[in-house]
Amino acid sequence: MATEEESIEQAAASRRERLRALKAAQELLNAPDEDSAQAAGDKTDEDNQEDNLSMKFRNYVPHDKQLQEGKVAPPVLPKFEDPVAAAPPPSEAQEDPFVNIAPKKPNWDLRRDVQKKLDKLERRTQKAIFKLMEQQEQEKQLDEGGNAIED
Repeated sequence: MATEEESIEQAAASRRERLRALKAAQELLNAPDEDSAQAAGDKTDEDNQEDNLSMKFRNYVPHDKQLQEGKVAPPVLPKFEDPVAAAPPPSEAQEDPFVNIAPKKPNWDLRRDVQKKLDKLERRTQKAIFKLMEQQEQEKQLDEGGNAIED
C-alpha cells in the first residue's frame, strides 16, 4: 500500500510541475516585450507600402488604362514531349485477339471427364489383345505339332 501511495504522490507532484511550466510558458507568450512592439511598428509600415504598390494582372485584362500597365505576360510552359508516343512500338505479327480466347481443343473438358473410363477400357483392350495373341500362338503350336506327327 505504501508503494501505491508514494507512486500516486509522485505522479501528482510531476503533474503540478508540468502545470507550472505550462503556466509560465503561457505568461511568456502573452507578455508584451520589445520584439512584439517592434513587430507592431513594422506592420503599420507594411500597410503603408501596400497602399503604394501597383496591381499586377496575369490572366485578367482590366478595362482601365492605368491598370492595363500592370498586366504581366503569361508564363511560357516548356513543350512536353511524350516518350511513349515518340517511339512507335516495334511492329510484330499482329494476332487476332479472339484466337486466344477459345481453347486449342474444344473437347478438352469431355476428355477430362471420360479419361478414367478410357483408361479402364484401354486396360481391357490390352488384355483382350494379349488373349487373342495367346490363342493364335496355341493354334500355331497345335498346327505345327499336328504337322510334325503327320510327317
